[in-house]
Amino acid sequence: MSTPTDHTSTRVRHTALLSSPTSVAAPPPERLGRVTRGPLLVAGLLAVGLSWYVWSAHGGKFAALLGLGLGLGVALFHSRFGFTSAWRQLISVGNGEGLRAHALLLGTASTLIALVVASGAGLFGSTPSPSAGAIGLPLFVGAALFAVGMQLGGACASGTLFAVGSGQSTILLTLGGFVVGSVFYTWAFPAFDGWPEVPGVLLSDHLGWFGSWAATVAALVAVVVVSRLVQARRNPPPLGAVPSATGLARVVRGSWPKLAGAVVLGVLAAAVMLVSGGIWGVTTAFALWGAKLLQLVGLHPETWEFWQSDRYAELLANPVLTEKTSLTNIGIILGAAVAAAAAGAWKLHTTIPWRTAVAAVLGGILMGVGARLAGGCNIGAYLGGISTGSLHGWLWAVFALAGTWVGLKLRPLFGLGVPKPSDSVC
Repeated sequence: MSTPTDHTSTRVRHTALLSSPTSVAAPPPERLGRVTRGPLLVAGLLAVGLSWYVWSAHGGKFAALLGLGLGLGVALFHSRFGFTSAWRQLISVGNGEGLRAHALLLGTASTLIALVVASGAGLFGSTPSPSAGAIGLPLFVGAALFAVGMQLGGACASGTLFAVGSGQSTILLTLGGFVVGSVFYTWAFPAFDGWPEVPGVLLSDHLGWFGSWAATVAALVAVVVVSRLVQARRNPPPLGAVPSATGLARVVRGSWPKLAGAVVLGVLAAAVMLVSGGIWGVTTAFALWGAKLLQLVGLHPETWEFWQSDRYAELLANPVLTEKTSLTNIGIILGAAVAAAAAGAWKLHTTIPWRTAVAAVLGGILMGVGARLAGGCNIGAYLGGISTGSLHGWLWAVFALAGTWVGLKLRPLFGLGVPKPSDSVC
């Protein structure tokens, strides 16, 4: 015979699945700033001029990739879509709102990518062809290192780009460290090569594309359910509110709801697959930029073992503006600059505490090494892996969560805060 306690417990579980309780109500957003016309004009002219140049010099495919990068930058900034902050909020206080936005992004991207790949559709002569990432020690260590670096550097791979575009000068140090870490990996590649791993698993090879999609969506639904139960149990502080316009002006001046940003980003990630035949990535460009810079000062990274493989030798020999990740990365920076200026949020920070600066550079270096070890970052491995049905994407997420926990323990050493249950926002 059931008791009142049993009924109460059942109601609590049902409520937890339908709502996301927080310890206090979210604070009202601050007033939206005025449009910063100078940065808006400069970023807008650069975006238009570079798009025209890429189209005329290299063709429609590369101009389309730059355009997709611009859209990604606008969406990332206006939705303030975070991977670093989402995992920090989840691990520290149990707020799973950001993780649930990840689930919607992953579900949107996986649905559209499944349709693109199953139909064989591709633009500009491309053939969509996802591949399974290898599973082993490089993936596990790389994902954990990357996550530690995220928490110290203050941003993930995509977050670094849109933060730089919006004028956050601290993140310029993170980007510099990212390039240094990526180049270090390519120089030290013989020391990392040969770590134990096995071939990856692509779910579509075993379940077909519909089965792969269904299994991915089912797993994402489970993530949403578990995150709601955790949040109900821990009753964390709410997320901070971002200044926003209202009505149609919100589309241009922000801020977008995170779930809206997730859908837009998922659509654009699938569009990258449609145009290029491969997943949206970020960090390959950082290694390439660093190698190109070394060549400019008279050094010869092309003699290193990493850059002598067929794939990477071709990348290094070709212009930067014909490399997919470089185009989307540049687009993200410019798109975020346009969005931030339109929202009145573009601002350079001229003073950076020395411990914050050290953490930014160190975090960037760890992310650069970790991304190359794992064969990708929060975009190439996590989003790209899960959305194409590659098992390595899920494993990357597990080890990144473990690395996030370590990173949170290290943040106070550099004067960086960690959310606490008693905070008014997280």
